[in-house]
Parts: sequence; C-alpha cells; structure tokens
Amino acid sequence: MLTGLVISVDAMGGDAAPDIVINGIEYFLKHEGKGRHARFLIHGDEAQITPLLAKTPQTRERCEIAHTESVIAMDAKPSFAMRRGKGSSMWNAVEAVKTGDAQVAISAGNTGALMAMSKLLLRMKEGVQRPAIAARWPHQDGFGVVLDVGANLECDANQLREFAVLGEAYYRAIFKKEKPSIGLLNVGTEDKKGNAVIQAAHDSLSCSQLGLNYVGFVEGYDISMGNVDVIVTDGFTGNIALKTAEGTARLLVTFITAALQDNIWSKMASILNLPALRRMKKRMDPRTGNGGVFLGLNGLVIKSHGGTDHIGYANALSVALEMADSTYLEEIENNLQTLHDEDGYVGAVET
Repeated sequence: MLTGLVISVDAMGGDAAPDIVINGIEYFLKHEGKGRHARFLIHGDEAQITPLLAKTPQTRERCEIAHTESVIAMDAKPSFAMRRGKGSSMWNAVEAVKTGDAQVAISAGNTGALMAMSKLLLRMKEGVQRPAIAARWPHQDGFGVVLDVGANLECDANQLREFAVLGEAYYRAIFKKEKPSIGLLNVGTEDKKGNAVIQAAHDSLSCSQLGLNYVGFVEGYDISMGNVDVIVTDGFTGNIALKTAEGTARLLVTFITAALQDNIWSKMASILNLPALRRMKKRMDPRTGNGGVFLGLNGLVIKSHGGTDHIGYANALSVALEMADSTYLEEIENNLQTLHDEDGYVGAVET
C-alpha cells in the first residue's frame, strides 16, 4: 500500500498509452523536483506496464501497479462506458480517490467517459449543477484560467455563474491571489452584446453579493493578453478557443524555426540568441498548459490531452500534484456556501 501523496493514474487512457503515460511519469520525476515526494498508483495491464517500468528502476520504486485488462476506448460513448466501464483502468483510477487510496486521479482517456465516471463515483458538490473543465492559459504575465473548455457544450446563466465561483476558488488556491479578476467571454465588451444567456449571466454576476471581482465582458484576445485572471464561457466556445490557440502556437513555432534556418546569417543569429529562443519556444509550447481540472466534484480529477506526448503528460502530472497540495477543496467549499446563501440559491444537483 502506497503512503503519502498518491496520484492515481489511468495508464491505458490516451492515444499512445501506456508508453506515453509511463514515460511521462519518468520525465516528471526527473525534471520536477517538487514531484519527488509523489507516488503513483498505476491502473492498467500489468503485462504491458511492467516492462516499461523496468527500464527505469528509480521510477518503479515510486509506483504500484493495480492490474486490470479492461480499457475504455477513446471513441466509446459515455453511456456505453458507464454500462461496461466498472473495473476498467479509468474507473479504478477515479475510484481510488473515492476510497482515499489516492488524493487525485489523472487520465488521458475519453473525456466524456471520464466526466461521467467522475460524477458517478465522486458526486457533485452540493449546489453545483455540472462540473466544468478548467484549463490554464499561458499569457505574457504568467497563466490565466479558462472554464469551461469542453465538459458542457451548452450552459444556462446559473451554470455560468457557478463556473465563475469555481474558477475563482481554483485561481485563488493555485496562484495565491486574494481577489482574482473574472470576465465573461463575449463577442464584445459593450453591455448589449451577446445572446440572452450571456446577458442573463452578466446581469447576475454584476448584481451579485458573492464578493467576486467581476469585471464584465471580455473578448478573445483578452485571454492571451492576460487582461483578466479567470475567463468564463461555455464548453463549446472554450474548447474551440483552446484548440485554436494551441494550433496557432504550433504554427508560430514552425514559422520562427523556418525563418531562423532560412540562410547562413539567420542561422548564425539563431546560434547567438539560442538561450532566448529556447525560453520563447518553451513559453509558446502548448504542452505547458496540458492538464484540465474537473471543478465541482467531491474530489480531484485531472484530464490530460489524449494525443499529448510524455512532456505534455508530465505537465498534467504537475497540475495534479499542485492541486493535491493546494487548498482548492477548502476554498470551493467557502465559495459554494456563499453562493448557496445568496438569495437562497441552491442549484439542482445531478448525480
């Protein structure tokens, strides 16, 4: 039985699992000094996992394998995953958080299935209608937080207000800012812009006594510029924005690399500026933002991109460790109590 801070890992989730998952753990332990106190409960096919761990004895010492041959396919429908998913690597990874064998679970597997299983096993916080996936978004001054980025394709005004409360607690716990600013993503900053749902959410947040630092509407460019700490939107819009930003970052890196290799003079200039170029490339690397957090659950679950590599997975593990070490669960309890008290509001709890 593992002791201390334990991360429960779905080793079979992801496009290149379990290789990327195990390599990601190894990379994490090598390059993240603070991660050295973490241990890993790895759920999956022992016959595939054991040879991978055997290559790195230092990593093997920190891992325990919980064998299962059952795997949720990346294209499986959530309803199918719920009927057939019990005992799968994904199910068992989340269940370990429920039983207290781990403090946080992580999977790069099917997002819909992971969300459904997490809701069933961990249940929602009282008053939260639906969980939201929060993603860290790099900008010129550090990181912002955007939610939702894929869990809820359609949202009503109350759900967007809940996302503001969830996101504020998350940002405060992780980035230690007492009053993070919150903006509602819209097609313009004018008061009359946006559809009926956005308008209703804006009115509710503007008149709220929750004590949030709500600044009003923001636009897409405000996310990358860092003009606001927490950006609230529905999952459909947020996911498109996230994937667009990741694609843009990769395209810019490609353009810059090609330009620096264009001729002998640019190659010489790139050598002279190599440290600065490496820093810039690292800041633009979309893998640094990998690791979405399911907010609103009675437990911690992290979603890694299914197509990431070992470096991206290691970054998601960093998010998992940071969440486990944070005061998020305490912060969200305080925020939700305030939300419940305001006007006697209690959301419909989904189970």
